[in-house]
Order: sequence, then structure tokens, then C-alpha cells
Amino acid sequence: MADKTIKRALLSVSDKSGLADLGKALAARGVELVSTGGTAKALREAGLDVRDVSELTGFPEMMDGRVKTLHPTVHGGLLALRDNDEHVAAMNEHSIGAIDLVVVNLYPFEATVAKGADRAEIIENIDIGGPSMVRSAAKNHGFVTIMTDAADYAELLEELDANDGATSDAFRIRMAGKAYARTAAYDAAIANWFAFGDAFTNPLGAEALKATPFVDTMPLALKRSDTLRYGENPHQQAAVYVPQSAGAAGVPQAEQLQGKALSYNNLNDADAALELAAEFAGSDPAVVIVKHANPCGVAQGSSLVEAWDAALKCDSVSAFGGIVAVNTELDGATAEQIASIFTEVIIAPKVSAEAREIFAKKKNLRVLECGALPDPRRGGFMMKTIAGGMLLQMRDNGAVLPHDLKVVTKRAPTQQELKDCLFAWTVARHVKSNAIVYAKDGATVRHWCRPNEPARFGPDCRDQSGGSGRNL
Repeated sequence: MADKTIKRALLSVSDKSGLADLGKALAARGVELVSTGGTAKALREAGLDVRDVSELTGFPEMMDGRVKTLHPTVHGGLLALRDNDEHVAAMNEHSIGAIDLVVVNLYPFEATVAKGADRAEIIENIDIGGPSMVRSAAKNHGFVTIMTDAADYAELLEELDANDGATSDAFRIRMAGKAYARTAAYDAAIANWFAFGDAFTNPLGAEALKATPFVDTMPLALKRSDTLRYGENPHQQAAVYVPQSAGAAGVPQAEQLQGKALSYNNLNDADAALELAAEFAGSDPAVVIVKHANPCGVAQGSSLVEAWDAALKCDSVSAFGGIVAVNTELDGATAEQIASIFTEVIIAPKVSAEAREIFAKKKNLRVLECGALPDPRRGGFMMKTIAGGMLLQMRDNGAVLPHDLKVVTKRAPTQQELKDCLFAWTVARHVKSNAIVYAKDGATVRHWCRPNEPARFGPDCRDQSGGSGRNL
């Protein structure tokens, strides 16, 4: 494949970001602009000469814009092999002009679903002509350049400048792959809406539609958020991906205020800490300390610094080099205490100015501000890869509430004992492996005993060493 000069471009975008500047840059390079509907209007408002796609097809846009680019003149101009004599003859016979560049982004289906639109509006935002043009252009990437992301416009113009008005083979191949990834993600979003949204809300009813949370085909669409230095071990490569569609926000969406780049293990541990801290959203100040994805100290208090003190006393050894999450704004007094020991990552809904100033003295400390905490009762799936397949189950979003309890002991527990039992049960849900969690006065406590003596626990032995992080 050789470099191909761009002489004609077809632009049809839902998101107009950067459109006017791109159009001006292409026109300045002598590229003919062909467009549709709102895109053509936006380009003309920018002072550009634009040819309507209806001039190419000889047919007007019709059916509320549902039919405008689905025509042999358009797709022939995209799919024709320019070095194939039969294709060239067919183009000449039917007056089909070559289209060298396609700039398309699709109807905002995902955003329409996310805003809670009704079924009719969601259906209207399923793009047909756009994906068809994208796929045609991407298939014929030997001659046609396809652009589906406004973030790539600048690189396109650099390509044109570097290749005398053409694009390189490598650039077209890369953009074609990106285009197919976009249409795959788009179709996945539509399929998942039918399977997990419409199937359960359609007036026909879930039974009539044979709705099930475990569909025959589960399309996944994830977008790379970041490439990590390495994975769980130094010899493993790793990256973090986020869903294409909006969902619960968590560690990947948090703003990193300072510190080194997050590692694979940092992200995994911070997620474990944040999910547990979220259990106490709207409740008394809570502190969660995690080491190797397991809580090693959890406490609530009348203040955050009081909760920190109690959580640290549960296992001050494991807390060294750990991850800290809190359920409320992180204040200066608590920041001062946390900064007194080595900590890898701190995550909070908000970090006060005073706390930021204190943490700034430790430049390698990673500090994250996550905003709203994730909903611990949210739905969704948990996935785990195994050799030859994947395990899928519903999220563990259960909870034990006071009205779920039934007293069967001779002595009824006090209100504080009940409160501590519920607190311990909440923590136990987030402990890996077999869970044994001791709690007293709103804090996890270290189980410790001497040989041949019964276990004892309480404030006087919270800081005793021994045992493991799973045995709180």
C-alpha cells in the first residue's frame, strides 16, 4: 500500500468538537468537503464551502434523516479499490467519485441511555448510516482514511503535512483498527441495553422477552484509561480499563492530587479500601486501612482522627505501607496522624486544603480525591477469568440490617453489642478468604492470646502483634 492523497472528505459527526477547525484546515489544503445535515450547517456557519451528500446521491435526506448516506454513490466511493480496473470502470460508468477521508462519530446512544431517556428516544439514537460508513472506510483502509475520534484530528493534520497531503499506510491501519473498536463498543452498548435495560422495563414484560441476567452472548466494551508500569509482578505488563458506558465511579475516576503513578497493586488495594469505606457513607466518620487487598484496621469514631487512632491500633504493623480510605472529608488533624507513618495511597471523597498542605511534604505519597463514594448496594457483575473461560456472578451487594436479626441466645445482646456485630459483619464481607472479624466499640480489634489461654480482645490488646490480616 502506498500513501494516498486526500482530495475529498465526507464529514458527518454528532459531536461537533473541533469540527470547524478541522474543516478549515482541510479546506486550506485543497480538500473538497462533503457533509450531511447538522454537520454541513456547522461547517457553513464557520464560513466553509460544503457540498451536501444529497448532491452526490441524487436523493434528498429523508425519513427524519434515517436515510441519507445509505447509497451506492457513497459506499461505492468508499469501497472501490482504486488499483482495480473493474472497480474504476464501475465508478466511471455510474459517476461515483472517490471519497478519501471519512470523519464520523456516532449518535450518542450511550449518553442517551445514561440520561434516562425514554425508549423511543433511545431507539432513535441507534446510528445506522454512521457505522456503515465507518466500516466501509475502515475495510478499504488501503485507500481511505477513517477518523472516529476528535482527539486524533491534530495527528491527521500532521500526517497530511508530513506526507504532502496524503496519509501513511501505518496511520490508516491504526485508525481503521480504532474505528472497528468503536463500532464494536457501540454495538455492545446497544446489545447490553436490549439485554439488561429494555428486557426488564419493556411494557411487554420480562417474561415475554425471556429476560435473564446471564445472556447467551455477553459483549464487553472497555476503554483503556492508563498503562501501568507493570502488573502484580515486575515481569507482567498491565493497564487499567474503564467501561465505555457511564457507571459507578471508583478509583480509576478519582483525581490524583499528588504522588507517584499508581501501580497495579495500588489500584487493587485502593479499590478494596474504597469499597469498604463506602459501606459507611453518610454515617459516623470511618477509616479503613488495607494491606494486600485485606482490611487490617477499620473503625468509626466521633471524629476522623479518633477513627484513625482506633483503626491503627488494630494492627499497626500491617498498616505500615498500607492503603487508607475514609468516608468523609479528610481534615488536617487526621492527615497529620496518617503522615506520621509510611503510607502508599490515601483516598477520600474530599481532601481539605490543610490536609493537602501536610501531604505535600511527602512527594511520593499518592493522594486521591474520589468525590461521591460508590453505592455498596449497586447491582452489576463480578468476573474472574479461568483457563478456558470466565466466571460471572452477580455483585455481592447484600447487607445484614437490624430487622434481619433474630435473638436465640439466653442473654439478649445490648444495643452496643448488636451495633458491633453489624459493624463486624460489614467488615467481614470485605475480608478475603475465610473471615474472622472481632469488633468492639465500633472498631476492629486484634485477636491475641497466650498459649493455653482463651482468646481475649478489647482496647488493651488492639496493638498486640501476631495473627494475620484476615484474623482481625
